[in-house]
Parts: sequence; structure tokens; C-alpha cells
Amino acid sequence: MSTLHSSLSLCFEEFRLVFCYLKLSLQSMADSSLIFHYFSHRRSLFKTFFFIPTTLALITTLFILFNISTTSHFFFTHHQQQFTRFVYPKHSPSPPHNVSNDTHLFLDLPRGGGGGSVSVSQRSVGYHLGSPGNYMNNKEVFHDRDIFSEDYKQMNRSFRIYVYPHKRNDPFASVLLPVNFEPGGNYASESYFKRVLMKSHFITKDPNKADLFFLPFSIARLRHEPGIGAEGIKDFIQHYVLNISRKYSYWNRTGGADHFYVACHSIGRSAMDKAWMVKLNAIQVVCSSSYFLSGYISHKDASLPQIWPRQKDPPNLASSKSGSVSLCNQEICGLLDCAFTRTHSKKKLAFFAGSINSPVREKLIQYWRNDSEIYAHFGRLTTPYADELLGSKFCLHVKGFEVNTARIADSLYYGCVPVIIANHYDLPFADVLNWKSFSIVVATLDIPLLKKILKEISSDKYLLLQSNVMKVRKHFQWHLLPVDYDAFYMVMYELWLRRSSLRVQLSSSIDSH
Repeated sequence: MSTLHSSLSLCFEEFRLVFCYLKLSLQSMADSSLIFHYFSHRRSLFKTFFFIPTTLALITTLFILFNISTTSHFFFTHHQQQFTRFVYPKHSPSPPHNVSNDTHLFLDLPRGGGGGSVSVSQRSVGYHLGSPGNYMNNKEVFHDRDIFSEDYKQMNRSFRIYVYPHKRNDPFASVLLPVNFEPGGNYASESYFKRVLMKSHFITKDPNKADLFFLPFSIARLRHEPGIGAEGIKDFIQHYVLNISRKYSYWNRTGGADHFYVACHSIGRSAMDKAWMVKLNAIQVVCSSSYFLSGYISHKDASLPQIWPRQKDPPNLASSKSGSVSLCNQEICGLLDCAFTRTHSKKKLAFFAGSINSPVREKLIQYWRNDSEIYAHFGRLTTPYADELLGSKFCLHVKGFEVNTARIADSLYYGCVPVIIANHYDLPFADVLNWKSFSIVVATLDIPLLKKILKEISSDKYLLLQSNVMKVRKHFQWHLLPVDYDAFYMVMYELWLRRSSLRVQLSSSIDSH
């Protein structure tokens, strides 16, 4: 925000100088022009010569404003911090000799490939997986399926993670080690990821072979840890990072840029306030992934899907007696698997249920609480939650305390097209999945127009959306024994995309050379 204010101030200052210049020019012309002085005694000619310089000044001003508006990036883009990039060999035992920890200069360092040549960070190209044509094709669930498939294979072959070791008798073992039970509840994604990761083939015991280093503390479990609690999380994280930086060399050689942690509870947003190097440099895999917040950087950090785990497989909607195959014309059936689209059984246009804990939800309830087609509930439901999702065409994900809730995963599980009403939400797996192909995004300002927006979606487009929902829902499911392309593998892929960009502190000697 401060950058925007300074930019506005700079722009206004430029305009002020332009007008001052024009004013002085006019005064100079008025004082020095012999013609003006000569004709000033003739009332009939005075008006003519007075309007000539005024008109020229006005035209010049308009030309200057037009030139600024068409050439300045201020009117179209946000200012972005630029980073210098250079490469050093992967798995180098130590950074360049002049790397120091006492400065505040950060550089992006791509680690892939050999040293010596400048390359573009994979973080910078994460959102451009395919050609422009593929990227804009909203019928496909992947930005580029072929690239994703090849990268996925390479990730499985080569990606390695080192986890800082801890023992069962360590003082905070319950926070640092995986849980020995099947995770459940609203923040289960955090525990699921760590438990599955520790038993996966991605783990290496040799830190020299590691692409990334995992900080294994659990934010959700720290909240309930005796002697820590919500009040002590910041101090715990600060001391933990300090301890590993003293005991191991891996943190110091990159400033923590090849480290990551995972958190699903919203308190994780402030947990790093005393460990600013983690917030600025490490990869934050978090559920509260809002690019409106200063502590979250979408190309560096990654969005963790909030998923309420369910033991059973998702309902097979194809087994429903009432189907919509009759709604599919032959052309659409050529594109979609019509066996998976069952809309006759969906009587409600849209559904939402949840507590009213944000202005956005208050607005939703205010406009649609008593509507006959949009069912917006707060408090306890009188009918099963699953039945409401199964019986609705669209299921609303509405921002609460944070941009994230488990409602997107709930919608996908039950075959309901999610409608996302959460400004600035960096959606999970956006590097890979084309969210426009299976969801609807509505700005909070457009809540009064919600019914109009949903009703304008044609039957054919809805069938396409719901068919794609059936295709992507496997990416939003956890398994104790991971299944290809499930939530665990998708999070690993997001990390793999970010493995090659490092930001390390450089000493002033580098800058001087």
C-alpha cells in the first residue's frame, strides 16, 4: 500500500510541475511579448491574442496528459520488486565465498542445471504452463496437460526432500513428528501431508541430495501444546529456526530459501512474525493463501487445499436414476462424458451454509436469505449437509475469517460446481488447474447479482463445468497411502515447481564488484 501511495504522490508531483511550467510560460509570454504589449491598447484585438496562447497551453496540457496515460505503467500495472538472478551448481556444498548473513540484499537463484548461465526461475513461469491458446481454453481442466504429465514423471523420479530429524523422546515430539492416527477435522490437510510425506519415496537421508528442506513443526498442534499455545507459537518458531541454523549449515547457505513449512490454521499467518526470514524467503504452503496479504507471495508460496477428509470414496453420480443425458445434445456428448452429469436431481440453484463471521457472508445472507432458489443458511441445518450439496447445482464458497474454507473440496466431492466468493484467493493448484473450467468466481461486490450471474449460465456450459468437476475432484482428496494425482502429489508438484528458485543474502562485496 505504501508503494501505491508513493506512486500516487510522484504522479501528482509530476502533474503539479507540468502546470507550474505552463503557468510560468504564460506569464513569460504575457510579460515579454511585444505583440501582446502593442495590441493591449486595442480592445478589439486584445481578446484575439489573449485566447491564442491560452488555447495553445490547453492543447499542450492535453497532449502531455495523453502521453503520460498511454506510456506510463502506473495506470495499468502494480509496481513489482525486481530481483537479479544468477546460477550456481546444484547441490553445491556451500554458496559463493562472499555470501553473508548480515545484509538485506536478496537475489533469486535458479538451482536447476549446471552453473554459469543465467536462467529464468521456474517460479516465474509457473502460471504459464502452456501456450496462450491452451491457457485460455476454458474447456480443459489443465493449462497444459502434456507439460504437466512430463513434469509429473520427472518429479517422481528426481525430487528429494530432507526433513530435519527428531526423536520420539524429544521435548516437542508431538509437534515435530507425524501423528500416529488418521487425521481429521477442518485442518487435517496439514497433518495428512506430513504423515504421507514421511513414508514417501521423496524423502532422502542425505541432505546433499535434497532439493528442499522441510521444517516439520505443526502450527495446528502447537496451538494445543502445553506450555506453548497460541500465545507462544511465534517464540517457538523463532527459537526453532535459530536452533537449526546453528546446528546445521543448510539454512544459512540460502537464507532459508530452499526450506518450506506447511500450515492450514489461520494462525499460521502471524506465526512467522518473529521469524521474518521464514516469511520472506522460505516457501509457505498454507491454506490461508491470500495475495492481498503482505506476508504471502503467490509465486514463492503455495496454496494448500483445506479438505475435510472423508473415509468413503466420492459418490458415483452416474448411479443416480434421474440423469441429464437427454439434456446433452450429440455435439456436447462428443466433448463430455454425459454419464457423469446428473442435473435433474439438483433442484436448488445454489446452496450455502455456515456461520456469519465476515462482512461478505453478512451481505450474502442479507440479499439471499429468503430466496426460493438460492438457499443461504446460517446456524444449524435441519437436513443433512451432504444432501444439500448433492441437491444443488452450485455450491457457494464464501469468505469467512479467511479466504479459505473446506467448502470447495466439499463441493467437488459431491459433484457440485463451486462458486467462489472470496476476493484475492490464490486458489490451490492454480499453476496446473484451469479453475475457470470447473468453477465460477464472483466478486464480493456482485453478490446482489448472484442469481442473474448463475441463471445466465447455459445448460451446455453447466454440463461442461460439472463434467470437469468430476475430473478434478480426485486432486482434492487425501489418502494415507497416496494415490497418483491426489492432494498429496499435487502439493508435491507445487513444491517441485518452486524447487529451483533460491533467494540468498549477498554481502556488500558482491554489489561492489
